[in-house]
Amino acid sequence: MARPRTFDEERAVEAAMRAFWAAGYEATSTQDLCAATGLGRSSVYNTFASKHDLFEKALVRYMETKSTAAEAVLASARPVREKVRVLLWRAVDGEPEDPVGCLVVNAMVELAPKDSRIAALLARDYDRRLEALRVALEAGRRAGEIAADRDPRQLAHFVISSITGLVVLARSGADRSALEAVATSVLAAL
Repeated sequence: MARPRTFDEERAVEAAMRAFWAAGYEATSTQDLCAATGLGRSSVYNTFASKHDLFEKALVRYMETKSTAAEAVLASARPVREKVRVLLWRAVDGEPEDPVGCLVVNAMVELAPKDSRIAALLARDYDRRLEALRVALEAGRRAGEIAADRDPRQLAHFVISSITGLVVLARSGADRSALEAVATSVLAAL
């Protein structure tokens, strides 16, 4: 008879997410995952079929959390430039308790070119974020906050790629003034 689980699987996924986010997929060992989750090797593999399975769950959790938070900003009653400013400054400031960078960007670079499952998850998340941003920018255009000749979809791609660039710059050690200059330039381009 199998013993009942004595741990919270969601907390284990959260802890693994942070480990993968900090070090990347390849550099995060099973021992790192055990240390992060507080689980033994057998518990990790009995609960999650593989390191890849755990990574997939961690990535989905990360995307859901971050995309839901961005969607809340984009659905707010703020003017569209203020919405975009909030998203840009989240990339500039980060959260003090979070690793620097972005798990999605890390996975795009490290795994997507060789892992079709991860690439498909990332593509769906990108489409979700793109559509939420496009809708907000379209509403801003209709309200006269953005010039009528600007294409909201193209602007959405531009904003997402700029945020991606900001988190890469932050991860590479760029100072705050460089990050702020990029964010300010993006806002001026809207």
